Amino acid sequence: MSQQSCSADQLAQLFGPNTTNAQAAATLICDQFTAVSRNFTDTGYAIDNTYLLFSAYLVFSMQLGFAMLCAGSVRAKNTMNIMLTNVLDAAAGGIFYYLFGFAFAWGSPSNGFIGKHYFGLTDLHSDNLDYSNFLYQWAFAIAAAGITSGSIAERTQFVAYLIYSSFLTGFVYPVVSHWFWSPDGWASAFKKSDLLLSTGVIDFAGSGVVHMVGGVAGLWGALIEGPRIGRFDHAGRAVALRGHSASLVVLGTFMLWFGWYGFNPGSFNKILVAYDSGNKYGQWSAVGRTAVTTTLAGSTAALTTLFGKRLISGHWNVTDVCNGLLGGFAAITAGCSVVEPWAAIVCGFVASLVLIACNKLAEMARFDDPLEAAQLHGGCGAWGVLFTALFAKKEYVLQVYQGDQSRPHGLFMGGGWSLLGAHVIQILVIVGWVSATMGPLFWGLKKLKLLRISSEDELAGMDLTRHGGFAYAYEDDETHKHGIQLRKVEPNASTPTTDGGL
Repeated sequence: MSQQSCSADQLAQLFGPNTTNAQAAATLICDQFTAVSRNFTDTGYAIDNTYLLFSAYLVFSMQLGFAMLCAGSVRAKNTMNIMLTNVLDAAAGGIFYYLFGFAFAWGSPSNGFIGKHYFGLTDLHSDNLDYSNFLYQWAFAIAAAGITSGSIAERTQFVAYLIYSSFLTGFVYPVVSHWFWSPDGWASAFKKSDLLLSTGVIDFAGSGVVHMVGGVAGLWGALIEGPRIGRFDHAGRAVALRGHSASLVVLGTFMLWFGWYGFNPGSFNKILVAYDSGNKYGQWSAVGRTAVTTTLAGSTAALTTLFGKRLISGHWNVTDVCNGLLGGFAAITAGCSVVEPWAAIVCGFVASLVLIACNKLAEMARFDDPLEAAQLHGGCGAWGVLFTALFAKKEYVLQVYQGDQSRPHGLFMGGGWSLLGAHVIQILVIVGWVSATMGPLFWGLKKLKLLRISSEDELAGMDLTRHGGFAYAYEDDETHKHGIQLRKVEPNASTPTTDGGL
């Protein structure tokens, strides 16, 4: 909110000739006006900051959703393990994003590749950044790490989780977010000049930046580890290793749905922005529209998955519907602020088909992802990036990203091919960057025998062998107080041989 100014000299000239000490009166009036104007400005900052903090809290609540979704999607014998990894994604991510990640992502002034300031939040305060921005962006970073943890669930050593999560949140993800979200990023739509293909990449809340990064990282982790024991039979046919609790899956899905209203609408960062002063339509309206497009895309994807999977399998499967819903959310995240509600329905419909197709390809390739995270976030995220390049509306693009009337927008909305070209580049560079960083990391962990647990531990379940007991107590602890004995796990423990491993 801009602060209004008052000139005592100019105001004094407006008083009549009979005014006693016009200059003093004008100065008094201007002082009062300036004080009121500053109060309004301060109030505007407070409203925007509170909005961003509340959005950060919503996005952080998605960690509970991830934890419940993951817990319900794995077998009971690995519940404690997967929940602990979700806790540590947030904790380790908090430290490493504070030390390095935020600086690499947002440290300005910088070059187009990586940020160079604000390490450890040093000298953070600027016209555009404050502590609330750090909290919000940290919540995004740990969401990317949470996606990857689902892909490698039920067979990964605990130390591997700590290493990859710290590396992803402290370096890999921040560099990508700098490219596409920082005003200094080489492909950012927020740059003042020299935009990529005259448009930059419109990835508003991160179908590519968050979901593709997490999905591609999970893809490499799962490929290098190989499938879980028993996931495919000797003939290569898929064997369902169903999660132990549909109730937790549904609970986690609703928590994620709730948090997505901070993820997408919150990405405006500010709400008190008038597009046309004196008009009831402003950024607060765009925030509402973004929540609507988010809802419609997820709802459409859920219904499409419901009937699509019914035709394929003959069942009404609640887990499939939940994954379809989340696939619609992942897809709309890029274009949620710049498309019409009807376009969001198209987005959700296609996202469901993309997820079903990716799951089929994964099964054919003997690729095992217990939460379908690589297919859901990687595949549907990529579709969301392309969708935005097709359906972004000119009016909304100019409101959110500003620029002149010639700025490119969606191809199907009459905006030409430039935006689509920029978004194809985004998909390629994200796949290339994450593959070049996370692929060697997972490969190195495998060579050091730090990636996968032993066959014995995998069959018994990590809750028993690594975490002191099962997540669920089926009998009184007194009856089993001598029944569980922990043993030391050596780094060179044998790892299972699978045809699906690399």
